[in-house]
Amino acid sequence: MEKDVAVFQKNKYQDVKVRISEYQGNDVIDIRIWTQPPQGDEKVPTGKGININVKLFPKLKEAIEKLEKEVIEGNLL
Repeated sequence: MEKDVAVFQKNKYQDVKVRISEYQGNDVIDIRIWTQPPQGDEKVPTGKGININVKLFPKLKEAIEKLEKEVIEGNLL
């Protein structure tokens, strides 16, 4: 299974792509930088990112919620 869940632009040449895919027989959440190669039309994944088992999603969500709180309290947005 491969499914793009969200994509947002990091800069002119790079996107952050959030997807659900399969890795070594396990369903995983993949959050990765995709970049435009000099001689290519389509962006390709880089080694920069994180790939975790979907079973860890509750912990990832909890961490992001804590991060959101810190960002808001610190007036970082």
